Amino acid sequence: MADANVTKKKGNKVLRFLKDCKAEVKKVTWPDRKQLIHNTGIILVFIAIVTVVLSLLDAGFAKLFQLLTNLL
Repeated sequence: MADANVTKKKGNKVLRFLKDCKAEVKKVTWPDRKQLIHNTGIILVFIAIVTVVLSLLDAGFAKLFQLLTNLL
């Protein structure tokens, strides 16, 4: 009997959580198509820049490591 009450209370908490999530999602201001495409473009450019920088750092450290191992 006690197990049924615990399960019911947990079920109520889960249901309440889901209702609260639904209410919060309704409050979100979603971007329009133009803004979404613009933001996506900015993110893709940023990713490209970070990729180039990390690739250059990787190549530089690989060369440095190669020079150090050749000295030993």
